[in-house]
Amino acid sequence: MLYEKEIESKNGSWYLLKCAPYCTFDNLIKGVVLSLVDITNKKLLDETILSETLKTEFFSNLSHELRTPLNIILCTLQLLDTYTTGSEVNEKERKFKQYIGIMKQNCYRQLRLVNNMIDITKLDAGFFNLHLQNCNIVNVVESVTMSVAEYIKTKSIKLIFDTDIEECIMSCDPEKIERVILNLLSNSIKFTRSGGSMKVNMYDKGKNIIISIKDTGIGIPPDKLNIIFDRFRQVDRSLTRKQEGSGIGLSIVKSLVELHGGTISVRSEYGKGTEFIIILPIIVLPKDNDIFEVFEFESESQERIERIDIEFSDIYSLN
Repeated sequence: MLYEKEIESKNGSWYLLKCAPYCTFDNLIKGVVLSLVDITNKKLLDETILSETLKTEFFSNLSHELRTPLNIILCTLQLLDTYTTGSEVNEKERKFKQYIGIMKQNCYRQLRLVNNMIDITKLDAGFFNLHLQNCNIVNVVESVTMSVAEYIKTKSIKLIFDTDIEECIMSCDPEKIERVILNLLSNSIKFTRSGGSMKVNMYDKGKNIIISIKDTGIGIPPDKLNIIFDRFRQVDRSLTRKQEGSGIGLSIVKSLVELHGGTISVRSEYGKGTEFIIILPIIVLPKDNDIFEVFEFESESQERIERIDIEFSDIYSLN
């Protein structure tokens, strides 16, 4: 018969106490054998596994509870929108469609905030994972940039994409790169007046690829440049500010770039424009991984359009 019990010491260490009878050859009990095994590391490992399991369940439940009501509202609005898509729309239907657009835009704003808050929680907990694959990063960035060309055109802003390399196969998470580029483009649009321009350039620097997003917007005051990537910090904190935003988008962008092993910096001249510069290391996954030479996301896919609507919800009115 074996007796076991886990014991915690005063200093926080854990031990497994084992107690067994000491028997002779004729099965007579002559004493007791005691052993004490340090199981502190095992205990910590078990607690870590349990904590990670609880985090997974928490994020899953949080995502479901926060996103589901918004998605139901959006689906309902999209259904209502189908009743006003005919060729002949009277004034009442036009107003109805306008109100639906306002509600959709604010649902997207709320969904964007929910997504950002969940991602911040994951990042802080070290629970944010990349789904890396070998992609043509040039195609990824160009595809994302050109997918918002029509949106930018409605603001009377000129958009230019240029690259000194046509192909660069490297390891990245294409959806996260898309999110980084969309966020930086949306920031540029917010602060660039009609008649201005935006340029997205890519440069091959041997071991690194450089992505530059430059605009002729209002720029950033010199005393605000050092807080631009700080969480919840806003360059314009006034209640009368012209642009919406929570001040967490660029913080997430910085984290996503760093998860790829890269860096992001900003240059700006107040009143003349801003340039965000991303430097990513060119790392290729082993040959046994698939290489996706063509970016899989289509510019006109419904998923891409919805991601753009969410990211640009602070900028324009949805129809």
